[in-house]
Amino acid sequence: MNKKVSFKKSFEAKLKNSQVPAKKKAISLYTAMSVAHVNDDDQESKSGDVHHVEEALPGGNFCAGQWCKSLAHGKGNYLWPDGEENSRNGVERVGDIRHECSATKARFPLLEMSMKRQGQAISRGHKNYELMLSLQLGIRHSVGRPGPAINLELKSSAFDPKEKVWTKFPPEGSKHTPSHQSCEFRWKDYCPFVFRTLRKLFDVDEADYMLSLCGSDALRELSSPGKSGSVFYLTSDDKYMIKTIKKTEAKVLIRMLPAYYKHVQSFKDTLVTKLFGLHCVKLTGAVQRKVRFVIIGNLFCSDYAIHRRFDLKGSFQGRTTANPESELDPTSTLKDLDLNYIFRLQKLWFQEFCRQVDRDCDFLERERIMDYSLLVGLHFSEVPTPTGNGDCGNREAPRISQASNDHLVIDTTRQSSDRLGIKIAARAEKTERKTDYQLVGEPTGVTYDVILFFGIIDILQDYDISKKLEHVYKSMQYDPTSISAVDPKLYSKRFRDFIFKVFVKDT
Repeated sequence: MNKKVSFKKSFEAKLKNSQVPAKKKAISLYTAMSVAHVNDDDQESKSGDVHHVEEALPGGNFCAGQWCKSLAHGKGNYLWPDGEENSRNGVERVGDIRHECSATKARFPLLEMSMKRQGQAISRGHKNYELMLSLQLGIRHSVGRPGPAINLELKSSAFDPKEKVWTKFPPEGSKHTPSHQSCEFRWKDYCPFVFRTLRKLFDVDEADYMLSLCGSDALRELSSPGKSGSVFYLTSDDKYMIKTIKKTEAKVLIRMLPAYYKHVQSFKDTLVTKLFGLHCVKLTGAVQRKVRFVIIGNLFCSDYAIHRRFDLKGSFQGRTTANPESELDPTSTLKDLDLNYIFRLQKLWFQEFCRQVDRDCDFLERERIMDYSLLVGLHFSEVPTPTGNGDCGNREAPRISQASNDHLVIDTTRQSSDRLGIKIAARAEKTERKTDYQLVGEPTGVTYDVILFFGIIDILQDYDISKKLEHVYKSMQYDPTSISAVDPKLYSKRFRDFIFKVFVKDT
């Protein structure tokens, strides 16, 4: 009881330093433990109201004026950090702004400040609405439940596959669960103490974690870019993603969890996906469903707009997007054969990058994991600059669809992070392929100043019988070295060889 009171006091102290909207979101967490979005009628009655907002935007910019549904609406002002002020007069956008930075006097293109957010908000009537309510209530129960003091040196018993907790959530509530307006469901926590310790290891505040996943804002459902059939849910603050996984993937994660914990504890700058929780929800209402899911960090949670994203494996077959270039937008995930850049890292970053990729690949190889990818996000900071004797006077910057751009703000004064994989300043050099199946093209001499985000994702596929059969079948049709389904040792070598050609040392 004392620990529960202590956690509540810690949470309330956290709220005192947070913004007023955040406080309002968190009130429900320790009152009746009611689930978000149950009373949608009240929200709908206010969603169309126009109100005045003064909001700090990324990069030190400031916007003041009328807003509606979290979008700029009507008249207002946009203030740049150097003191220059621009007016806007539009609906659901911050007009067209031309900005001449007083620090660099660099002229940037017209920027349409779209406020469109990625994904579809899950509201009443959505097919996964009941599932979302159950997820949020279950996570709230798991994180808020008192536990023993955290010690980073875990005992082997904490990783026991039998270390799981089932909790029943009847609508009328029980001794340990609150009443709710969702259907009855059962909730399972896998290795709860291990994941609580991982969150501590990753410097995740439990109150902030609960607020992100279980606040009063709806989760957003994203369309899956892969073939796995997984569904992704993004939190309203973009910090975390909930990914549905198969039973086999959950077993792989539990099997490799001791090695995973040791790896991330040993290497702070690991590029391997950060895992924050593994859960299962079993709906027992009209629709009988059992959904397993893992909570991971969102690599692209940043105040920098991500203009291009690539999912890189180092294989040929099926490694191109089916959409024409005219349909691409910043949320489109491109693949190996779509890549038309090499990335030039500063010497120290390049050396650390190579060391960490080797460490992470060695770890995944030991755990018999394959089919993972390096997810790369690019933020273009300015127009291209020539290198060497290349003439790029007539070359244009990459065409970036503005319709889906979240808060596109360019600010050359911001510094990059000191953590590998997050906000790394680099140069992206355009490449051209001589043949259709040349994975890495020839440099053209046209470079872009970029901010890079990258990490290794999809680490739950082992080389099981299904992948072995896939390898045999596809090997009869294609070059065995060009397909994704290969032995983990070969996969690791091919992956490294490719990545070390895409990421090179700047000169």
